[in-house]
Amino acid sequence: MKKVILSPNPFRDRGFRTTLEAERILRESGLDTRICLPFYMDSDGRTDVRLFNMDDELPGSDLLICFGGDGTILHASKLVLDYGIPILGINTGSMGFMAELEATELNLLSRISHGDYDIEHRMMLDVEVWREGKIIYSDSALNDAVITKGAVARVIQLSVFCDGVEASSFTGDGVIVCTPTGSTAYSVSAGGPIVEATARNIIITPICAHTMNAQCLVTAKDRAITVRIGRIGKRNAFLSVDGGKAVRLGQDDEIRLHRSAHETKLMKLKGTSFYRVVREKLGAV
Repeated sequence: MKKVILSPNPFRDRGFRTTLEAERILRESGLDTRICLPFYMDSDGRTDVRLFNMDDELPGSDLLICFGGDGTILHASKLVLDYGIPILGINTGSMGFMAELEATELNLLSRISHGDYDIEHRMMLDVEVWREGKIIYSDSALNDAVITKGAVARVIQLSVFCDGVEASSFTGDGVIVCTPTGSTAYSVSAGGPIVEATARNIIITPICAHTMNAQCLVTAKDRAITVRIGRIGKRNAFLSVDGGKAVRLGQDDEIRLHRSAHETKLMKLKGTSFYRVVREKLGAV
């Protein structure tokens, strides 16, 4: 471990206070650091902090440390997709479910230079939208792909297929297809199960289905999942991957999902049990 990128969300880490303290600890441990914003901004609010370009620094880096909430880590998972670089999350947001450290635990960063850490591998999903035989959108998800209605007091018709076999068909507000990591996000709010984050499953959770027969499904890791949009008339349906920009869907569109060849690697410094995190963050166990 030699080169570390520190990537603060400037809206969460005001003035880069947490980032700069982390940089000091890492440099004193003998590590080379670069501060890179996760997205472009006209002004970072700190003219005395030298910023580097993320695209230039990712090749050859050994670790990406994120400062923010879960959304910052989800964004980072896309940035490192082609590099296989581990991510360490430091929570400067509210929930911070995926973050390993709180801002008060920066002293633990000194362990990195000694190799005193573990790497946890998290499953991801590849997501494609097919329309009239062509792919019109694709993305990768660490958390989930959410298909929802667009209008208030309206519903959409959905059919869910596993390996080409219809597993469920219902009318409702939408459906969530998520990884075990995403099982503790929107899915659990919609009544889905909590699945241990390092498991290898695909979870399908209906959102406010208008039938008693639409149950949550937990599939094997290598199932090919297809969600087909039924009749929506003048209504709208949308897809959002990991809480990103919504993509408008049309009748007969198919959203195809399968386990990605990519994984997100999360650095662990504390060895905290998944169930303890669930209990403390969600009060669920």
